[in-house]
Amino acid sequence: MSQELLLPAILLLPLLAAIGIVYTGFSPNLREAVSLLSGGLLFILVAILASGMQWDQPPTWMMAEPFPGLGLVLSPDPLGILFALIASFLWPITAGYAIGYMRSHNEHHQTRFFAAFAVSIFATMGIAMAGNMLTLFVFYEILTIATYPLVTHAGTEKARRAGRVYLGLLMGTSVAFMLLAMVWTWLIAGTLDFTKGGIFPPGSDSAVLGVLLLLFVFGTGKAALMPFHRWLPAAMVAPTPVSALLHAVAVVKAGVFTVLKVAVYIFGLDQISSLASADWLAYIAAFSIVAASLVAMTKDNLKARLAYSTVSQLGYIVMGAMLGAAAGVVGGSMHIAMHAFGKITLFFCAGAILVAAHKSKVSDLNGIGRRMPLTMFAFLIGALSIIGLPPMGGTWSKWLLVQGTLDTEAWILTTVLLVSSLLNIAYLLAVPLRAFFAKPSSYAAEGGIKEAPIASLIAIGITSVGCVLLFFYPDSLYQLAGEIVK
Repeated sequence: MSQELLLPAILLLPLLAAIGIVYTGFSPNLREAVSLLSGGLLFILVAILASGMQWDQPPTWMMAEPFPGLGLVLSPDPLGILFALIASFLWPITAGYAIGYMRSHNEHHQTRFFAAFAVSIFATMGIAMAGNMLTLFVFYEILTIATYPLVTHAGTEKARRAGRVYLGLLMGTSVAFMLLAMVWTWLIAGTLDFTKGGIFPPGSDSAVLGVLLLLFVFGTGKAALMPFHRWLPAAMVAPTPVSALLHAVAVVKAGVFTVLKVAVYIFGLDQISSLASADWLAYIAAFSIVAASLVAMTKDNLKARLAYSTVSQLGYIVMGAMLGAAAGVVGGSMHIAMHAFGKITLFFCAGAILVAAHKSKVSDLNGIGRRMPLTMFAFLIGALSIIGLPPMGGTWSKWLLVQGTLDTEAWILTTVLLVSSLLNIAYLLAVPLRAFFAKPSSYAAEGGIKEAPIASLIAIGITSVGCVLLFFYPDSLYQLAGEIVK
């Protein structure tokens, strides 16, 4: 299959999978087979595309031209390929985990769940492969709408309220800020095409560009930069596989991916490094990193603790983009992958604890490692990766982000990254330490191992191994991220 034909195949496969899931809903086994096989095939197609890419002549597919000279175009770049590889790899793994979770929990509307999940991946592929800002914006909005029924899956008043916060913040910021920034950019530059080095003509007013950067970054609500982060903890009312989708596979990663794309391909690193608003945004990201970590330490609910951890970790990537340094962009790009594997492992474990032990609070996990040793060991691995300790993949992305702050002599930001890692230790390692070494609760003392369903354990095992492999074999990821700043 030619590179040009791969683009529509990659985009449309998840959409066709969603249709197939709906039509096979009468048979759970068949429905779930469609989801798993589609996910596996999508990753193969993306891997084939990545292996044959020529970065100076990427394949292009013009889907439509709604405005003269401004179309809906797919044209992948190294950052887009990196994002697409992560999302497509984690889709079938998350689907496999969801099979065990949803069946064990006897969740209702499972067909709707898997179909909406597939549509979300469709939107994610569109974001990853977008050739210009208009295309990214369209799929960005589709992703928000597609994930709404997942957030409100429980159907309770609390879920509906969380859904309103979710839609209100994400669509409100994108329409009020990002859309305005896009129109303004079009009037100045005459294009919205992603171009290495940026698209603004020489001599553009730096004050105007500074305002545009603020609009773009705050308009990307999915990046959960404070103060537009409340949707993320609110969305934790959704089933755990949805939390995994939000935090690792699609939504938040689409947000920080967009921030990186804007920094590298709309403004360019040279322009970013000269804007005062980029410095402000880097310090706002630093505030998000520390503040969210401190809030996470106060949360007894495990999913809430992990949600605020995600807000903190996303700040790393936004900071890396705003440094205007190659190391910051490479580190931020790699952190998309490293955080994806670490955080999805942690959420998988949280869901496994809920399914097997019916526990959701950290204070109830004393000694639970005796009954769920595999799950809690996997949690330890994911936590170490998020913290950035060897031998876990998160070590490399955090090191590069620190290097970016050193290259730009942003000593306060260097300190923030180091302090944040100490805070990560405090709120993440406390969970496995409590599980393995605290005096067992009545549940843990009952004896006998009771792990989550095998489908969920397999998914947990794969992502845990991924955290370790990314430490020992980071070269391919590093080379791909390095292409972004060449």
